[in-house]
Amino acid sequence: MCVVCFVKALVHVFKIYLTANYTYNFRSWPVDFRWDDVRAGGGGGSSYRALTCAAAAAGVWLLHGAALGGDAPGRPLRGARSQTQCLLQQIRELPGQLASYALAHSLGRWLVYPGSMFLMTRALLPLLQQGQERLVERYRGRRAKLVACDGNEIDTMFMDRRQHPGSEGRGLHLVICCEGNAGFYEMGCLSAPLEAGYSVLGWNHPGFGGSTGAPFPRHDANAMDVVVKYALHRLHFPPAHVVVYGWSIGGFTATWATMTYPELGALVLDATFDDLVPLALKVMPHSWKGLVVRTVREHFNLNVAEQLCCYPGPVLLLRRTQDDVVSTSDHLRPLPAGDVEGNRGNELLLRLLQHRYPAVMEREGLSVVTRWLRAGSLAQEAAFYARYRVDDDWCLALLRSYRARCEEEQEDEEAWGPHGLSFPWLVGKGLSSRRRRQLALFLARKHLKNVEATHCSPLEPEDFQLPWRL
Repeated sequence: MCVVCFVKALVHVFKIYLTANYTYNFRSWPVDFRWDDVRAGGGGGSSYRALTCAAAAAGVWLLHGAALGGDAPGRPLRGARSQTQCLLQQIRELPGQLASYALAHSLGRWLVYPGSMFLMTRALLPLLQQGQERLVERYRGRRAKLVACDGNEIDTMFMDRRQHPGSEGRGLHLVICCEGNAGFYEMGCLSAPLEAGYSVLGWNHPGFGGSTGAPFPRHDANAMDVVVKYALHRLHFPPAHVVVYGWSIGGFTATWATMTYPELGALVLDATFDDLVPLALKVMPHSWKGLVVRTVREHFNLNVAEQLCCYPGPVLLLRRTQDDVVSTSDHLRPLPAGDVEGNRGNELLLRLLQHRYPAVMEREGLSVVTRWLRAGSLAQEAAFYARYRVDDDWCLALLRSYRARCEEEQEDEEAWGPHGLSFPWLVGKGLSSRRRRQLALFLARKHLKNVEATHCSPLEPEDFQLPWRL
């Protein structure tokens, strides 16, 4: 009996040793995939293309200059200013730039990405080991090291369900999971799509877990770029079968991926926000407002809403009704039950619908969707929807007839994208106020689902679903 116990203890110790080396000696691992390991013509004759490093990084700062007010339309170009004016302007801005840089690389980074702190990683060490062991043993996860164009090594884990896709074929779809600011793939948001039966690819932000570097937006985008290339060119998933799922701050990299690779199949955003500035101002002293805004715009410009509007494919927003993290409500934490008016996901939905369906979201449409977003429970939402007697069949028929008419009339190839007719759509012009309200509510309900949960509660597998398609 003692011999048996000794053998069991030896196996247990050996198992722990292997797990520890598997997790924390990641730097000695060989590289499985690099950002430039892409054949010029695209793998397998597919039509999707691979971005260069410069093109990949450019998307991060797409709106950076406009956000800072530099070189905006109507302003004289910097080259036209006198050298003296430029020098004086640089001298005036230097103290603010230095203060912004110091804040971003100290307190700011720890507040925006607390998961990159060494102490947090050490504290979560046992849970990370258990989570990784679970993914490998139960789901046959395959760990891989990817190298981004900035040299950062990205730690990934892939669970393949294509051999057993299930009755609905979910395993044929790959869900790329983008974690929050304190999330790791070992114990993060990938559990919901994984338990729902999808193939899943998880990855850690630069500076998180086995990934190297620092989690600034440019590095995050470069990491996301190599992850998408790995999914398309090494794992060989068709772009239409790739779903990007972003939770919380992961909405930035998720929207960046779908903006940069618009042919990807779908986008799901869970408990995310439209812009980081309102949330940053909420937790910082009011007297720091100018410094906070400058620091966010220059170093953490997480412009989720702008990037979301650049993606032409199916989108689903999951709004958590008890979420006090992405809320700018004046109420003290925890939020009262049903208080969703300050949830930044509301602004995300409004921006998306106003971009895609501007005629529908004029006046009455915008007003009724804004009121619908105040519904703090599924019962209130259903009651509000029923009050306006929305005819789903009529709404579907109108949208489909508009699309069919455009297919017959449009001859310009630029009007067509990887998902069909490009946005914005001018459907809804000439509708009565009552019909415009009904169509606006129908579209809002198709693009946003309420989930009765807090920000950090694990999403239930049944709550993870693919977006609506017309």
